[in-house]
Amino acid sequence: MGRSAGVVLALYLVTVAVFADMYITQPLLPQLARDFGVDAATAGLTLSAVVLTTALASSAYGPLSDVLGRRPIMVGGAFALALATLACGFAPSLGALVGLRAAQGVLVPAVSALAVAYIADELSGDAGLVIGGYMASSIVGGLVGRIGSGVLAGAYDWRAPFVALAAFTALGAAVLAAALPRATRARRPPHARFLPDLALSYAAMLRHVRDVRLAGAFAIGAALFFGFIGIFTYLPFALTGPPFGLSTAAVAWIYLAYLAGVVVSPIAGRLTGFVPRRLLIALGIVVAIAGMLMTLSAQLWVVVAGAVVMCAGMFVAQPVVPTFVAVNAGDAKGSAVALYQSFYYLGAMFGSAVPGLALERGGWNGVVAACASALVLALLADWLLCGGTSGSARNRGLPRSAT
Repeated sequence: MGRSAGVVLALYLVTVAVFADMYITQPLLPQLARDFGVDAATAGLTLSAVVLTTALASSAYGPLSDVLGRRPIMVGGAFALALATLACGFAPSLGALVGLRAAQGVLVPAVSALAVAYIADELSGDAGLVIGGYMASSIVGGLVGRIGSGVLAGAYDWRAPFVALAAFTALGAAVLAAALPRATRARRPPHARFLPDLALSYAAMLRHVRDVRLAGAFAIGAALFFGFIGIFTYLPFALTGPPFGLSTAAVAWIYLAYLAGVVVSPIAGRLTGFVPRRLLIALGIVVAIAGMLMTLSAQLWVVVAGAVVMCAGMFVAQPVVPTFVAVNAGDAKGSAVALYQSFYYLGAMFGSAVPGLALERGGWNGVVAACASALVLALLADWLLCGGTSGSARNRGLPRSAT
C-alpha cells in the first residue's frame, strides 16, 4: 500500500491518543473528588465538559477544513491537544481542570471530526475498511484512557496520566505531520478570500441537514451513542447492587467488553463493499438491542455476555454510519462528517443524563428501556429516512443504488 499505509497507521496512532485524552478522567473521578473535596457529580464535570465542547465544536471543523484543507487543522489540532492535556496535569483547582478539559473537547474534533472525511477523500478505494480500522482505533483509545490512566493514577496520582498521555499525543501529532502528504490542499479557487469561502462552506453544511438521508444518519448516530453511553454509565449501579454486589474495581473490567468492537469494526468496514450499508446498520442495531436485553438477567455471566454482544452490535453500525454520510454528502464531506459528529456527541450528552432519570424511577429495567427505545428510533430512521434519494445523488443524476 506504500505511502498510504503510513498515512493510515499515523491516523490510527493519533486517533488512539485523542480518544485516550477524551476519556482519561473516567476512572479518576474518586481521586479527583477526594483531592478537591467535592462530590462525585461535581468531579464528573471533568468528563461532561469534554463531551459538551466536543459536540459544540465538531461542526465548526468541517467548514474550516473544506476551506483551509484537512492536514493543517488535523496536525495543528493534535499538537494543541497535547499541550492542553499537559496543562491538565498541572491544574491548581477543579475549576481550572474542568476549564482545561473543556479546551481539550474543543480540540478533539480537529482529528476525530476530520479523519473520516480525509479517508473518504484521499483513500476512497479502501475507505470502508480503513474507517472500520479507525473506529477500532477509537475503541482502543477509549480503553487506553480508561484502564491506562487508572493504572498510572494508582501507582502515582491523578496528574501522572495527563503527563503521560500528553507525551503520547505529541508523538501521534508528530507522526501524523510526517505521514500526511503536504500536497493536500483545500479544494477552492486559487485567489478566493477566506471569509466568503467559509460562509459558502457553512451554507453547504446547513444544506446537509435538509438532506433526508443524511438527517436520518445524524439521528442514527445520536441514538447509537445515547444508548451506548447510557448503558455503560449506569451499568455499574446495577452490578454493585443486589443481586451481584461487585466491587468498584471488579466493575471497571466490564469496559473490556469494548474489545468486541476492535474485532468487529474492521470486519464491518470490509463488508461495506459487499453488503448494503443500511442493512449492516440495521443488523448492528438489532444485535445491540439484543445485548441490552441480556443485561436484564440475574445471572452475572449473562449480563457480561450481554455487554459484549451490545458492543459488537454497536461497532457493526458505528463505522458504517459515518461512511454512509461521507459517501452520500457529495461535496463538502468534511462539513457533513463534522455535523454528524456533533449529533453523535449530542446523543452522548443526553445519554449520560436521561437514563439516570429512568434509573431513579424504574431501576435497571428503566435504563434498558430508555436505551433500547433510542435504538428502536435509530432503526426507524434507517428504514424510513435513509432509504430516500440524497440531495447529492439528485444533483449528480445518480440512481439511489449508487450511494
